Amino acid sequence: MQIYVDCKTENENGVPEWAIVELQGLVQMKKEGATSTTVIGDLHYYSRNRVPVLVLGHHILTGKETKLEQPMAVIEKTNLEDKTNYRVKAIVKKKLLFKSRPKPIISNVAEKV
Repeated sequence: MQIYVDCKTENENGVPEWAIVELQGLVQMKKEGATSTTVIGDLHYYSRNRVPVLVLGHHILTGKETKLEQPMAVIEKTNLEDKTNYRVKAIVKKKLLFKSRPKPIISNVAEKV
């Protein structure tokens, strides 16, 4: 499964740079409503060595950032009158790969005797 993530960075031409999040396996989500955007989790980076960490519900995944061999362009097609225009919406240069099994997040629960 691949998910595109807006990294809030731009290149020298002002075009946003996105990343692909690649997950091994299946992500099951509860249907809450018909919205155009769906939040599946929180993506964080460890500041020291730029390790991506994805928190999905009560699970945590640790991944790695890799550079794509061939950059990809996200293109938007618009039809104006009899003319078709294509606009580069973003450039994808890197991939965040999460291939390890998710680890459960366990909180400390105080025992009452």
